[in-house]
Amino acid sequence: MDNLFSQLTQTISQAQTLEEVTRPFLELLGSITGMESTYLTRIDLGQQEQEILYARNTAQLQMTEGLKVPWHNTLCKRALDSQQFYTDDVRQCWPDAHTAHELGIHSYLTTPIQLSDGTLYGTLCAASEKQLPLSEDAARLLPLLAALIAQSVERERLIQQLVHLNHLLTLESALDSLTGLPNRRTLQHELTRLLQVGERQGFCVLVAYIDLDGFKTINDQYGHATGYLFLQSVAERLQQTLRASDMACRVGGDEFVVIGPGPQDRDHAPSAVSALEQRLHRAIEGTYRLGQSTLDYPGASIACVVAVPGQTDAQSAIDHADQAMYVVKKQRKAQRL
Repeated sequence: MDNLFSQLTQTISQAQTLEEVTRPFLELLGSITGMESTYLTRIDLGQQEQEILYARNTAQLQMTEGLKVPWHNTLCKRALDSQQFYTDDVRQCWPDAHTAHELGIHSYLTTPIQLSDGTLYGTLCAASEKQLPLSEDAARLLPLLAALIAQSVERERLIQQLVHLNHLLTLESALDSLTGLPNRRTLQHELTRLLQVGERQGFCVLVAYIDLDGFKTINDQYGHATGYLFLQSVAERLQQTLRASDMACRVGGDEFVVIGPGPQDRDHAPSAVSALEQRLHRAIEGTYRLGQSTLDYPGASIACVVAVPGQTDAQSAIDHADQAMYVVKKQRKAQRL
């Protein structure tokens, strides 16, 4: 059990999507309950449908991913309506559940997935053709898994909102006119919002500050027009390398800031910081073809910090990242001397 929880913790810390979170949960739930099928559903009350999103089947009883069924005909609705979330005799408990009887379901366990605003998202379920008791471990585990899945759903929705925002930022007041990236004003607004969501959902926020070393020399040697092309190319490279949940902003002449959600487990924050810094370095270093000029650029000064929601505000987080970047910049300058 300890080994399974250890593997689960490592998997969850690296998960980026709801599916990556859910599948190890289904494995754990099956191991604890002994039931052959474990699955996550999504409920659309408007359409009165229930869909099996992800399933794990280990025997003849099969729950098919993508299957949609009328909500009124499901075991989940019967369980929620009666507030009876476990039975080892489905036929006796719900004699009118004909589909479940045809599938041969004998034991059944479920719990609702409710979001922070009270919305019913779906259910986490386990089913078996055998008559199986409900252990204390399973009874304790199921609500915990449901809560973690609800957090993952809301985190994924936040990411989708950020992606949507990245596509909708068209107002001139929100964008840098040269690169098309969000500007400092937008950075302040979005970082404040991200910190607020992080405080509710329990994840930290990554803030990376980038200063383009040698930009003045590029302007002096190649001209300002080429310098503008270089800034635009850097912006494009940043956009291409970042996760969908990240946001890159131009905050000054040759300075950029990248923000994004970090891990929920603070122990994993250093590795997340390192990974982001490495991605940014790889994106910015290299050869640039700028009009008639070709530039081999050695890289920028980059520092990423962890902003803890509830303990810092947006401006303080940006200032902290800026200070950390200047330490890196002095180190890089000393190495070139």
